[in-house]
Amino acid sequence: MKAALLSICLLITLTIAGCSTMSIDDYKDTTPPLNIEEYFQGKTNAWGVFQDRFGTVRKQFTVEIDGTWNEDAQMLTLVEDFIYNDGTTEQRIWKITKTDEGEYTGSAGGVVGQATGKSAGNAFNFKYTFDLAVGDKTMRVKFDDWMYLQDDNVLFNKATIKKFGARLGDVYIFFDKK
Repeated sequence: MKAALLSICLLITLTIAGCSTMSIDDYKDTTPPLNIEEYFQGKTNAWGVFQDRFGTVRKQFTVEIDGTWNEDAQMLTLVEDFIYNDGTTEQRIWKITKTDEGEYTGSAGGVVGQATGKSAGNAFNFKYTFDLAVGDKTMRVKFDDWMYLQDDNVLFNKATIKKFGARLGDVYIFFDKK
C-alpha cells in the first residue's frame, strides 16, 4: 500500500513538473510589439481586480500612472497611485532599468531584492518577490506578471500570486493610454 501511494505521488509530481510553462520566447512573433518604456511614457489609467484562488473578487481598484523614461540612465520611473474600492489609497514608485534588449530589472517599495523582466513581441513578463500587506500583517509572496499589448492604447496584465508555490490568487489589470 505504501509503495502504491509513493508511486502515485511520484507520478503526480512528474506530471506536474512535465507540464509546459509559458516562456517569453513564445511571443517573439506576436504584434503589436510592446516596448514598455514607450507604452508607459506619460499618463496611463488602469482598472483592476484581485481574485482569490476560489474565484472570489476580493478587491477592486483604479490606478493613475505617471511614467518618465530617462534615456541616459535607461530607466523607466512609474509613479502609481492606487485607489481601492474600500476607500484606501496606496502609492508605489517603480524604477525599471533596461539592462539589455528585451531585459529589465526593477525595484519598488515592498519588492524584495530585484524584479526581473523580459519582453518579446507583444508580451512582457515581470517576476518578483513582494512583501504584501494583508490587514495588519505582511506576507511575503511571489508575483508572476504577464502583460500583453492589444493595440497602441490597451494593455492587459494578469499577475499570479503564490506563496510556497501555492497559488493565492490573480490580479487582472487593464491599462489605457487614452
